[in-house]
Amino acid sequence: MKKIFDEVSEKCSKLVTQSYSTSFGLATKMLSPKIRPHIYNIYGFVRFADEIVDTFHNYNKKELLDKFEDDLYYSLKNKISLNPILNSFQKTVHEYDIDIELINSFLKSMRWDLDKKDYLNKSEFDEYVYGSADVVGLMCLKVFVNGDKNLYSELKAYAMSLGSAFQKVNFLRDLKQDHDGLNRSYFPNLNLENFDESTKLDILNEIDDDFSQAINGIFRLPNSARFGVYTAYKYYLKLLNKLRNTPTFKIKSTRIRVPNYQKMNVLARSYVRYRLNIL
Repeated sequence: MKKIFDEVSEKCSKLVTQSYSTSFGLATKMLSPKIRPHIYNIYGFVRFADEIVDTFHNYNKKELLDKFEDDLYYSLKNKISLNPILNSFQKTVHEYDIDIELINSFLKSMRWDLDKKDYLNKSEFDEYVYGSADVVGLMCLKVFVNGDKNLYSELKAYAMSLGSAFQKVNFLRDLKQDHDGLNRSYFPNLNLENFDESTKLDILNEIDDDFSQAINGIFRLPNSARFGVYTAYKYYLKLLNKLRNTPTFKIKSTRIRVPNYQKMNVLARSYVRYRLNIL
């Protein structure tokens, strides 16, 4: 029965989310049960594409991404895929009318990751961030507003700012890993050897601006999504502040993390503010 296959597919997307990201998985659990599976479905799709370009080093990444993309478009056209991650994603795309432009922009950024190693100007960097992060926020926003086109338009800029902030925090956290493991540098004209406190401050200021814009949109989200998104926001803010207080030499030599006990503390504090209606 197709219903059983769809249920299995969604369980696969949930498993991918919980296996690859404890922080995102935790925040997603704080969403309304009605929309939670669809956020798992979106995350499963973007995670698999990202894994192809970032970790499958002993395989032909271009061929894998080509096949993944072909299977995706087949699933969108026919509303089924034998790849359970794509099968669950296409269901969410159709149910919430997710724009194909968002999906195409995401795949474009993933293709840049196959070969592109440096971003020489802000225009290139912004285009990559839009495709790799902002559009993911917009896909999720489509689910959050549940078909309310006016609310989607009102919150679109805020969702993009939040996606940008999350991605830039990831870039700052992963400077060493991206440089040494993938030979990539995302921030325009950033030389890891010359990365200093002044450069870090410029990046922090840009991320602070993104977060300052994003929080205004979080307050206006439907109740079914607000707590989960706020939890993710607070977690990334915690990570950003940890990076802010970490010397640049340490950022260049190790991957900065927020321990699980601090994540749970973030969750508890967020829950109190949510219950008191003071988000």
